[in-house]
Amino acid sequence: MSVLVTGGAGYIGSHMVWELLDHGESVVVLDRLSSGFDWAVPAEAPLHVGDVGDGELVARIIQEHKVDAIIHFAGSLIVPESMSDPLQYYENNTCKTRSLVATAVREKVPHFIFSSTAAVYGTAGVEPVREDAMTKPESPYGTSKLMTEWILRDTAAAHADFDYTVLRYFNVAGADPKGRTGQSTPGATLLIKVAAETALGKRPFMQIYGDDYPTPDGTCIRDYIHVTDLVAAHRLALNRLRAGGGSLVANCGYGHGYSVLEVMDSVKRVYGGEIDVRITGRRPGDAVAVVANSDLARREFGWAPRLDNLDGIVSDALSWERILATKNWPNRTGS
Repeated sequence: MSVLVTGGAGYIGSHMVWELLDHGESVVVLDRLSSGFDWAVPAEAPLHVGDVGDGELVARIIQEHKVDAIIHFAGSLIVPESMSDPLQYYENNTCKTRSLVATAVREKVPHFIFSSTAAVYGTAGVEPVREDAMTKPESPYGTSKLMTEWILRDTAAAHADFDYTVLRYFNVAGADPKGRTGQSTPGATLLIKVAAETALGKRPFMQIYGDDYPTPDGTCIRDYIHVTDLVAAHRLALNRLRAGGGSLVANCGYGHGYSVLEVMDSVKRVYGGEIDVRITGRRPGDAVAVVANSDLARREFGWAPRLDNLDGIVSDALSWERILATKNWPNRTGS
């Protein structure tokens, strides 16, 4: 049996592929390569280039590789972009996932793990936020993910042989400590990625979007989770589903947050120099503070994060930027 990882050529997806392979799983990847890279997919994992909304393609992959679980990362993820182009987000994140779920049900794939987001909560008002908090997304990105959660809930209620786990991510950062993969997309918007690029001269400066939020230093607060800890949670969630654990929605975060300025202090400390940082206005859709209560994942999956250290996360991100700057990555055909 194999695990199908959609978006497996992207940032989190490629880490997931390595995590599964490291633990003896057979893995197949589906990615349209709109923001991912074929070289990010290990040679041991067959790569199919295509769209998760292509039901015929997905069905062939499931049949050919005897897929018993889907871990779904493919989608659009930039909050400000979702404000200006909401239809793209409802198409990529909701409509295409609905098609993927329909194919999974039709092909009798029993287990589905979905990459959701803390953006479903909006500004929760109570931190750390638990899974039973009110969902009130403040962007089409968050709404598109929440709608998919509903699709999974209702599908599982209608089909006894289908179960799922929704993992609501907080702010994913860092890179594989072994240097095998990392965040590689040009023009990425994740704070630590942008700061690392700026520190190494790949960007002339970076912007902080708003310093007038109701937080101690006026900048937004987020719960930053190392990508390696995050994909470990997915693997453990899959183990739980296979053991009959049943459907579940769980947060993935460390339970404490850092402001944007605190993150910048960490980057400067680890890098060992100054960075050109410029304050500008707020971005639409940014919540004030979002911090996870992840007790459920720890209890249900036995998840025990190992890399909860901001300077360590920043160090791995900087290391990956240096690798990207010095290596000419081939594609999977070697050209």
